[in-house]
Amino acid sequence: MARIRITVSVKIFALAVGLLLLMAIVAILTARMTGTVDAQLRTVAENYDPASAELGRAAAFSLERALWLRRVVIEGLDDGAQVTELAVAKTRLEEADAATTAALEKARKHINDQIRDPLDFHDNVALARLDTMLQMLIERRDTDYRRYADAAMIAAAARDRASLNQILPELDRERDALNGRLQEASEEMRRISEQAIDGMRRYQRRTVQTSFVMLLVAAGLGLTVAAAVTMGVVRPIRRLVAGAAAIERGELDIVIPVTSRDEIGQLGDAFNRMIEELRAKERIRSTFGKYLDPRIVEGLVDRPELLSAAGERRLMTVLFADMQGFTSISETTTAQALVTIVNRYLTLLSQPVRDHHGIIDKYIGDAIVAYWGPPFCDPAEQAVQACLAALEMRRQLDRLREELPDLLGMKRYLPEISVRIGIATGEAVVGNIGSEFTKNYTVMGDSVNLASRLEGANKFYGTELLVNEATAMAVQGRIDLREIDRILPVGKSEPQRVYELLGPIGKAPPELLARHKRFAEGLEFYRAADWGEARAIFTSLASEDPTSAIFAARVEQLQQAPRENWAGVWTLTEK
Repeated sequence: MARIRITVSVKIFALAVGLLLLMAIVAILTARMTGTVDAQLRTVAENYDPASAELGRAAAFSLERALWLRRVVIEGLDDGAQVTELAVAKTRLEEADAATTAALEKARKHINDQIRDPLDFHDNVALARLDTMLQMLIERRDTDYRRYADAAMIAAAARDRASLNQILPELDRERDALNGRLQEASEEMRRISEQAIDGMRRYQRRTVQTSFVMLLVAAGLGLTVAAAVTMGVVRPIRRLVAGAAAIERGELDIVIPVTSRDEIGQLGDAFNRMIEELRAKERIRSTFGKYLDPRIVEGLVDRPELLSAAGERRLMTVLFADMQGFTSISETTTAQALVTIVNRYLTLLSQPVRDHHGIIDKYIGDAIVAYWGPPFCDPAEQAVQACLAALEMRRQLDRLREELPDLLGMKRYLPEISVRIGIATGEAVVGNIGSEFTKNYTVMGDSVNLASRLEGANKFYGTELLVNEATAMAVQGRIDLREIDRILPVGKSEPQRVYELLGPIGKAPPELLARHKRFAEGLEFYRAADWGEARAIFTSLASEDPTSAIFAARVEQLQQAPRENWAGVWTLTEK
């Protein structure tokens, strides 16, 4: 079953709607409770207060009735009283009597309305008792009072003072009892009203407290949901940031867990796919880096624009390095031992090339072909870097000689291992060379062939590191050199000056420099065909310098068979 994809915008919108709903619920509940308080206020205003007022009026009308009753009695006993005055007093007495009853009935009506009101202040029982009390006042007490009042008026009209004197005390007693009941009812109504107001105040305080609690609950719930949604969005982003930092550190084994189907989840999926592609490219680099230089692999995979597919002419420095005596070594060691020696030899001598920004072009058996130049190396430094790499390769060969006993498992009859290196700087064609099926990013041209010839020329001069004149000029002031000869390699029409690498400036021993200076003097005599002086110098150096020994033999040969048009150029007949 497919999962429903909820976007980040929908989550944010749902969060906002949820918060609005919470606030709306709090507002509605608060409004309802506030409405209850308003209804309670209206109840007090419409029932409690009017009932109390009517009871007060009933008490006042009762007193007024008692006064008018006295006036009627007095007017009835007075022989000189006017008939109209007596009639007015009786009318006022009747009006006060009716007003008292009406006020009591209105008070009962408000009380019964309050009893029927759904807003209950828990005072309905007290109100019912008060209503019963008022009903008894109307039905019993008021009736007794009226009966004595009627008797008093009859006695007054008959001028029966003896009867009136008996009736008036009873009348006063009934009046006082009635007024006491009315006062008691008023006090009870006031007490009930006060209780109702106190209940309303308590409810109002409870309303405020409840509203505050609901607001806190809504805020807490809203913050919790908001935090959950926010963390649901932020946590994957933090994972992406951590993943990006891990990739920056080169850690490509990381996988970002995808826990949502929104845009963040899609971004996580894309991030994981990107990591897979990076891992695939890294596998390509690690695999093909063993067959091609990693920088060429990087260019082919990531930046193909740096590597010309059509080929370009550039100034390059090419190095050829070959193990001397490989044939004799292969004949005297087993196949396994030979492979072990060659692999270790190539490993040790390849490292200086990479350390000095060179590109290993290929391995030809035990030979190493490397080059320096753009875009892999600064053109101004390419010759210096190539020469420094060659000097380091010679030092690495000393390390290989130390390891031979462990590699072969023997300490005696160890093979002699040495290296011949030729370096040439010049114009070369650089690009992807090959068929439609297989290509190689390599260099071609005269400088490549010259480097190969110089590597082979070492065996004719007893040297190990020979460079052409262009290389010597490029490293002048950085590396000590010794001019060896002017040669015409096989396949070349122009003679080449060749030089031997000695080491970085200032590191060669003084006696070696003095010997090479002496060799240069002999070379001048040699080129001037002054065979006697040349032979004397070369012979004096022959015991310490194989190259001088070779030149001494060559000078002796030239003395015996002089050449016409001698220009100091020696033609090589072998590659």
